[in-house]
Amino acid sequence: PPPHSMSQPQVTFDESGRPFIILRDQGAQQRVRGLEAHKQHILAAKTIANIMKTSLGPKGMDKMMVSPDGDVTVTNDGATILDKMDIHDQIAKLLVELSRSQDDEIGDGTTGVVVLAGALLEKAEDLLDKGIHPLRIAKGYEMAAKVATEHIAPLADVVPFSLDDREALVETVMTTLGSKIINRYQRQMASVAVDAVLAVADLERKDVNLDMIKLVGKVGGKLEDTELVRGIILDKEFSHPQMAKELKDVKLCVLTCPFEPPKPKTTHKVVIKTVEQYNKLASQEQNYFKEMVQQVKDSGATLAICQWGFDDEANHLLLANELPAIRWVGGVEIELIAIATGARIVPRFAELSADKLGSAGKIREIVVGTTNQKMLVIEECANSKAVTILIRGGNKILIDEAERALHDALCVARNLVRDNKILYGGGATEIAASIAVDLAAEKISTLEQYAFRAFADALLDVPFALATNSGLPGMETVAQLRSRQIAEKNPYLGVDCMSAGTNDMKKQLVYESLSSKQSQLLLATQVVKMILKIDDVIKQGSM
Repeated sequence: PPPHSMSQPQVTFDESGRPFIILRDQGAQQRVRGLEAHKQHILAAKTIANIMKTSLGPKGMDKMMVSPDGDVTVTNDGATILDKMDIHDQIAKLLVELSRSQDDEIGDGTTGVVVLAGALLEKAEDLLDKGIHPLRIAKGYEMAAKVATEHIAPLADVVPFSLDDREALVETVMTTLGSKIINRYQRQMASVAVDAVLAVADLERKDVNLDMIKLVGKVGGKLEDTELVRGIILDKEFSHPQMAKELKDVKLCVLTCPFEPPKPKTTHKVVIKTVEQYNKLASQEQNYFKEMVQQVKDSGATLAICQWGFDDEANHLLLANELPAIRWVGGVEIELIAIATGARIVPRFAELSADKLGSAGKIREIVVGTTNQKMLVIEECANSKAVTILIRGGNKILIDEAERALHDALCVARNLVRDNKILYGGGATEIAASIAVDLAAEKISTLEQYAFRAFADALLDVPFALATNSGLPGMETVAQLRSRQIAEKNPYLGVDCMSAGTNDMKKQLVYESLSSKQSQLLLATQVVKMILKIDDVIKQGSM
C-alpha cells in the first residue's frame, strides 16, 4: 500500500470494527519528529546563543532593539536583549525563560547562562549523530553538572566585609559593571550600589530587601552626577508654589482618600434658582474642606501626602492654614514613604489620628538641571531603611541602561550579603570545572563518558567567547590557559580581557559570586535536558 501521507487522516478500527480517526485535521498540521526535531531545536538554541556570545565580557558589544512603535533600547544585559527580541520559535523562548529565571534568582550572569546552554546543545548534536540516545546525553550532562558544581565550591574564597570595610564588595560589584556602558565610572557606581545595599541590609539575618532601594532616572547632567540619597526622592513638588521649600522635623500623614467633598452616587441634578441657594451650597462645600484641613491639623500633622489630587480651593485653604501638601503620589511611593517614616496609610479622614503619623527629619525641594524641574527629597526618616539612587545622564537610553546595570550591581551585592563566597572570573572557573569534568570522565565506563567530555568542551565556550570578544585568538588562548592551569595547579588563571599583563584573576581582582556560577551551571543543564527530551513537535494550523 502507498505510504501514509500527512494530508490524509489516519483511520484505524476499534475491537468492534468501528472506524475512528487518531489525529484530526492532519492536513492543517506540521509535524516534526525524531532526530529532525532535535536538530531543529538545537539550531534555534544555537542561533540565540550566537547572538548573545558577542555581548559577553568587558569587551562585549551592545545590542540595539527597535520596537514596532519605534522605541529604541540599547543594552548589554542578556535578560533584556532576549526579552525585547521578537522570538517565535518555542525552543528559543525556553532560552528566554532561562535567562529570565537567572535574572530573577541571581540578577547577574544572564548572558553567560544562555551561551553555556547553547554550547551544551551544540555538543549534544555531535553525540546524537553518533547514535547516542538523547536521554543518555541528558543524564550524562546532569552527572557532569553535579561534578562541576561540587568541584568549584572549594575553589571559592570568602570575602570579609562589614559596614566599615566594604572594599571586597566594591571589587566584586566592579566586575559586574565591567561589561556595562557605565564602566567608565565603575568604582563610583559600584560604591553607590554597595552603599545602597548595606544601608537597607539586615546583616544579622543576612537578608536584603531590594524593594527598599528605589532607582530614579532624570535626564540631564552627567553620568558621574549619579548619587545615593539616604531617603526617598519624589518626582513631585509641593501642591502650591508659595508653600515652604524646606521643612524640618516633619510629622506627615499619608492619605489614600480624596481631598474633596463627597460626591453623591446618584444621577439626580441639583437645580439652583437663587443666589442664596448657590451661596449656601458653596459655603457647605467650603465647610467640608475646612473640616478636612482641620482634622489633618488636629492630628498634629505638618505635611499631608495624598494619593489623589485636590482642587484649587482645597489647595488655597491648605496654604492659608500653613499646611504644606503633596498630591498625586503613586502607590509604590506611598508604600515606601509609609515604611521609611513609620506612617500608617489612612484610607478615610475619620480614621486620622496622631498615632498614624510618620516622621522625617527634613523634606526639601531640589531643582534639577536648568529646566526648573523640581523634585522632593525626604531625608532622615524615622525608619531610615529606604534609600534612592538618583541616576543622571545625557539621554533616556543611557539612563535606562545605567538603571539596568545598577540593578545587576545591587543584585550581586545582595547575593554577597547572603553568601559572601566568591570565585574568580575571566573564564578561570569554567576552565577549572572543565578539567575536573574531563578527569571524572575517565572513571566512567558507560556511554555517559561521551556526555561528560561534551560537557567539558561546552564549558570552554565561555572563555573562548571572552577571548574572541577581546580580540585574542580564541582556541589558542583557551588551550594555553588549560595547560597552564594543569601544570601550575592554579585554578585562578583566566582570559586577560583588559590586557593587564597577567592571567591571574586573583591579582586582577576579577570576582563573581559562587551562587551565580552554580546557578548558571544547574539552570543551563536543566533547560538542555528539557530540550533533549522533546522528540515530536505538532504545530496546529498551516505554518
